[in-house]
Amino acid sequence: MIKYIAKRFIRSIITLLLIISAVFILLRQMPVEGYFNNYEKMTPTQVRVGLANLGLNKPVHIQLLSFLQDVLKGDLGISNRYRVKYPIVRLIASKMPLSIEIGLMGLGLGFLLGIPLGILMARSARSMGRLKIWERFGTVVVVLIQAIPMSVYALFIQIYGTELLNKITPLPTLFERSKAITWVLPVFTLSLGAIAFCALWIRRYMVDESTKDYVILARAKGVPSFAISRSHIFRNAFVPIVQLIPTMLAVTLMGSLYVESRYSVPGMGGLLVDVIKRQDNTVVQVLVLVYSSVSILGLLLGDIAMAALDPRIRLAGKGETR
Repeated sequence: MIKYIAKRFIRSIITLLLIISAVFILLRQMPVEGYFNNYEKMTPTQVRVGLANLGLNKPVHIQLLSFLQDVLKGDLGISNRYRVKYPIVRLIASKMPLSIEIGLMGLGLGFLLGIPLGILMARSARSMGRLKIWERFGTVVVVLIQAIPMSVYALFIQIYGTELLNKITPLPTLFERSKAITWVLPVFTLSLGAIAFCALWIRRYMVDESTKDYVILARAKGVPSFAISRSHIFRNAFVPIVQLIPTMLAVTLMGSLYVESRYSVPGMGGLLVDVIKRQDNTVVQVLVLVYSSVSILGLLLGDIAMAALDPRIRLAGKGETR
């Protein structure tokens, strides 16, 4: 187990370094305006001196090594344009809790609605006639969510959802953390991906499990269908989903990039959009580091959880796969 975790951790670090290096090099090809707040008023000499002070006149690999060393020390640099001379660590610390809170709420709602939908789809998959309504309904929901880009259905949810909520209570124009009503649409929009994901995979794994020998034997013994579904099929079908939970959380947080900017949520997603617009390259590269780390950590935790929870899995050895 320890050897497996160590291998996965090393692979994750290598992947993260490759992503950071690629983004770092690409940002160095961008115009230098992103490193100066008053670039329009600066002379060529001032620009050269400023670049030298920032270490940007050195070879790219030297700059990258310096950046990685600063990251290991906890120094992420300062913002140059978004909030001049403001430490990026403090900037992220003020934005990240809200993004995590909305992301967790969206993921929780996704599980709350997606898992029951997947169970109903699986149970109706073997039915006939009108009893297949949940299978058809769930299929339509999953296909629509996965086929339509988030930018499209998020826009419709914002337009018609705002109109609907305004009939219940006056809705503020912008997101307000202290007003619960302004959380409804962003959280629901973020939950849709998790709903489709859970419903699709729960349905698939439960249908697969329902054809196993132990289920056929239980039915032959007269065990009630509900007991078989709850105690055997669902329990075994949920194990593979555990592996995907950290990944789903990372995907939900990635989705917040668009949702937060759409609903003016002052979180990490809106921050990344703003710093890209203002060409604050220093903050951009740090945020890419943060989001990449979250995604890779999600994949790592998913693999570890799968190996820890399912005793049937054997960790890969020489010449073996898991």
